[in-house]
Amino acid sequence: MTFQEKTFPIDLENVKIMWNLFTQKNKGKIPLAAKLKEMQEFFGLEVTGKPDLDTLKMMKKPRCGVPDIGQYVFTEGNPKWKKKNLTYRILNYTPKMRQADVNEAIQKALSVWSNVTPLTFQKVEDKEADIMISFAYRDHKDNSPFDGPNGQLAHAFQPGEGIGGDVHLDEEEAWTKDGRGYNLFIVIAHELGHSLGLSHSHDPGALMYPTYSYTDPSEFLLPQDDIDGIQAIYGKKKYFYSVFLLERLINSNKTTFKICLFHQNEKFNCC
Repeated sequence: MTFQEKTFPIDLENVKIMWNLFTQKNKGKIPLAAKLKEMQEFFGLEVTGKPDLDTLKMMKKPRCGVPDIGQYVFTEGNPKWKKKNLTYRILNYTPKMRQADVNEAIQKALSVWSNVTPLTFQKVEDKEADIMISFAYRDHKDNSPFDGPNGQLAHAFQPGEGIGGDVHLDEEEAWTKDGRGYNLFIVIAHELGHSLGLSHSHDPGALMYPTYSYTDPSEFLLPQDDIDGIQAIYGKKKYFYSVFLLERLINSNKTTFKICLFHQNEKFNCC
């Protein structure tokens, strides 16, 4: 895999808001230094409790809008969907990409999770779905406003009724299907992890790591840390095809190849 990280000039006031450092909920309860220490520990930085350069650089990296520190509790306990067959709906599209490319990115992102769990996803057009996917601007009435280009790219809500499971993408970002701007597939695949009940990972190589890194979608394989996390919630898929391997073989113009069926990560049969 090849990774590409983006960084931008630091605006301290914006990052205070982004990282939930000064909110009415936390004011007077958790000192800024303590919050900074939590964040520094999460990212493996030197724990100083001060907004030093490395800390500010990490704060300013484009990222998921779901906080890593402080409270992020939408439902009590460890939220998960109580059913395996979930529905999703695309409420609107970004004008920056063809609708077909958006549909493909979302379908591919959903398959990232359905390939390793018993979960299935069915698209619906005109009714309430478990996972509602939309592009939105700034204050979009969910108490988590976007901050304009860069910064927070998207956010999602844990499984539950109403807004639970929904994915919101910042319309002001430069969404693309490749390595320019922000790759829609990579971002949505991450957010869907939250929609299914995953929190952020401490592993920099994980899909669920909070900051954005580009990986070529044609080379993407779900890291083991993410597989372990989602299977701990929903279990393993009884049988699954090695879809990505099959795609690579087809794309390499090979005329003969094997299709292998796996059972709980062990090779079961090849034909």
